[in-house]
Amino acid sequence: MDLLVNGQPHRVSVEPDAALLYVLRDHLDLTGAKYGCGEGQCGACTVLVDGTATRSCITPVSAVAGKQVLTIEGLADAARLHPVQESFIKCDAMQCGYCTPGMILSSVALLHKTPSPSDAEIKHALEGNVCRCGTYNRIVSAVRQASQSIKTASRDSDHV
Repeated sequence: MDLLVNGQPHRVSVEPDAALLYVLRDHLDLTGAKYGCGEGQCGACTVLVDGTATRSCITPVSAVAGKQVLTIEGLADAARLHPVQESFIKCDAMQCGYCTPGMILSSVALLHKTPSPSDAEIKHALEGNVCRCGTYNRIVSAVRQASQSIKTASRDSDHV
């Protein structure tokens, strides 16, 4: 099966119903997406498929053939972190870090769709992502800050 992950083509020999999570972790050595519940309820396994937050533990690999898959490993460019990653660091929005890749990718999907979300919209978009450490308030602050950073960067690039 041919996959496009983090902008790179990959060919894997797996059953079509194999969970995307295991293909990423076991065949492509991309371990950012985590196994949490195995039922798509906790968000630890979240990746972006064509820009949409997707639970990789319940997504068959055949469902992503021909689509763009983005994992946390592919989010930053070579020169700098994505603004959401930067804001998570600045706001100390992680503790154990297990949920962080899924939280960040869900936040990226939200900000792509809703560039200036309200706190209620942020909470709604992230309600499928569980943080066992309880850093939810800092996560909401981080998403809010990332939204502002993205808007500022966009304004600055418009003036160049």
